[in-house]
Amino acid sequence: MSDRKQVRAGVREQIREFLVTRRARLTPEQAGLPAFGGSRRVKGLRREEVATLAGISVDYYIRLERGDAAGVSESVLDGINHALQLDEAERAHLRDLLNAGVARRPTLPAAQPVLRAPVQRILDSMATTAAVVFTGRLDVIGANALGRALYGPMYAAPVRTVNTARFAFLDPAARTFWRDWDRIADDSAELLRAEAGRTPYNTKLIALIGELSTRSEEFRVRWARHNVRSYATGVKRIHHPVVGDVDLAYESTRLAHPGQMLLMYTPEPDSPSEDALRMLASWAASKPDADRPYPAADTHPSRTDTS
Repeated sequence: MSDRKQVRAGVREQIREFLVTRRARLTPEQAGLPAFGGSRRVKGLRREEVATLAGISVDYYIRLERGDAAGVSESVLDGINHALQLDEAERAHLRDLLNAGVARRPTLPAAQPVLRAPVQRILDSMATTAAVVFTGRLDVIGANALGRALYGPMYAAPVRTVNTARFAFLDPAARTFWRDWDRIADDSAELLRAEAGRTPYNTKLIALIGELSTRSEEFRVRWARHNVRSYATGVKRIHHPVVGDVDLAYESTRLAHPGQMLLMYTPEPDSPSEDALRMLASWAASKPDADRPYPAADTHPSRTDTS
């Protein structure tokens, strides 16, 4: 089987597993269906129940759940979205999978993501904001000085491109660096799952997923859930080896270059986290990159966060 056919087969399997896991999480009561007594042979909704809620035939839904993405109309897709109670990220993921399943000329990713010079100048102009640019594969391809200092432990051994998913699942320091490691691990797997739906022919993404699946049980468990998410806003809770605990609100925005995302981190005004970020900026400014050692993640005493 050719590589392209293998990927197409993989997309069909992703469609099947995504739909199966989505209906498995819903009970008839949650879907607004009458609950009858007795045991149910399947977890969650039956295929027949999904088809009824979506307003399509059972045979059609079974065909779709087997990965046959041909001829799915907007009305059918809307019906399935409604029946399975998909959120915005899940709806986009299902659409991506269905499009990939029928595409005659699959879109191939660029050989190497490139950060445009104007974007780097914008990053460098953010003196008090930590800013980092990611690809859909969660590679860090750009940062300003404060962003690089914030992500210092990821740069500690730059054997290859810094990748936040690889750091989260394969570097023991990540469990100290991320104070809410479980949520970061969930987010990383879900962002990669969404990217796999958008770019199923991305060989570098496939290689990364294979590496993480082989080396991390924590990743395998999360990957099997078929959960997806998109970049949004939130708070990152970090224990930095230089300045201790920092809570940073972040905002994300897509850049003009396809697949690139800018994340900007800022603390609450007049908070311990703001003081810590100022200290980190001063520390980074005093040390050239080549001479900037990053202490082990557990060498800085944890501060009590009152922000």
